[in-house]
Amino acid sequence: MPARIYQPSKTAMQSGTAKTRDWVLEFVPAASRDVDPLMGWTSSSDTQSQVRLTFSTKKAAVSYAKEHGIDVVISDPKTRQPNIRPGGYGENFATKRRGAWTH
Repeated sequence: MPARIYQPSKTAMQSGTAKTRDWVLEFVPAASRDVDPLMGWTSSSDTQSQVRLTFSTKKAAVSYAKEHGIDVVISDPKTRQPNIRPGGYGENFATKRRGAWTH
């Protein structure tokens, strides 16, 4: 059963990067999901799609997959440049500030 190894990206609901440091091994769903006609719940007979393993390094995730004979596809993360402005928001409250408060 194929799996995917990736490093999760930051969600839009958070500003920090706390849950983006670990590497994740997820199995690709083998069966499609079905909708129960009575209740409308979504279900699947594939239990491997519920498995999500986390590793501290990419090397550990790849070695686990090789040890257990799992075919993997590795997705490397796209890194962003940090957006750090010189004289940012904290400069508004600096004690060495020259000039009058403008806003």
